[in-house]
Amino acid sequence: MLFKSSKKLLPFNSAFFVRSMKEINKRILLVDDEPNILIALEFLLHQEGYIVQKAFNGLEAMDKLHSFNPGLVVLDVMMPGIDGFEVAKRIRNSPGFDKLHIVFLTAKGASHDKIKGYENGAEVYITKPFDNDDLVRVVNETIHFG
Repeated sequence: MLFKSSKKLLPFNSAFFVRSMKEINKRILLVDDEPNILIALEFLLHQEGYIVQKAFNGLEAMDKLHSFNPGLVVLDVMMPGIDGFEVAKRIRNSPGFDKLHIVFLTAKGASHDKIKGYENGAEVYITKPFDNDDLVRVVNETIHFG
């Protein structure tokens, strides 16, 4: 396939395009104020071949979002500063990140919390405690098929 430039026709390098998309999709930003949760999630997702960065609050997550350019964010709700619902809303309103996959992983399991999570842009809402295998399955399915 060829793309037209202003000077000449350039060949489309599909291998580069596919590799670039896979690289972006393998980047996961973990956001939680509990260091032990972040360490466990980082270990679990590294074993699956993902590139992981951690943020300990919502403001740090918004900063890392632009520099790290993840394909998926795993987000807690209850954090100091801005909560996960507000972070998700800000992500959805940020140019270039409106299609970013968001998975909530939180102890807030009431129906109204889940509804609020989905209204603010989550694709998946998982409550703590969680099963490691279930989380890995959800991450894989969301990244590859979401």
